[in-house]
Amino acid sequence: MTRLLKLHVLLTADDGPQSLSFIVPGLPRGKGRPCAIIRGGHAFVYTDAKTVSYENLVALAGMAALGSRPPFDCPLAVALLIRVTPAASASRKARAAMLAGDIPPAKAPDLDNVAKAVLDGLNKRVFRDDALIVYLAVGKAYATAPGVDVLIAPYVNERAA
Repeated sequence: MTRLLKLHVLLTADDGPQSLSFIVPGLPRGKGRPCAIIRGGHAFVYTDAKTVSYENLVALAGMAALGSRPPFDCPLAVALLIRVTPAASASRKARAAMLAGDIPPAKAPDLDNVAKAVLDGLNKRVFRDDALIVYLAVGKAYATAPGVDVLIAPYVNERAA
């Protein structure tokens, strides 16, 4: 979780016992586009199966980390670090540069789509409503193992302090 805390944007949150951090394992997946079908003259919109599966994986990881605590019900600060692996075809030198952070991961999946899938997977499970999120920091980095590092904490307004 140390790389999560090194996001270039400082997370203005109380990183104490009330915070929650966990890892969503596996390949990060962006939120898919809604699918629509017409059946019996009525239009139906649904989420594709791969997105639903990924959101359920996120929910399981989040609820396991939350344990017996109730879902958050206060203004929240959230930080996400999306970890992607270098291409298998990358040279040893390029791979080392990618893992060192010298080459940014300007490749799929899209940062915003992964953030949306993660937040939707946690909505109504780890926090009461995603409208409670008042601060969001998201980054993407190369790593040896793919996944998403998640940090959720009560928001602290530094101006009021």
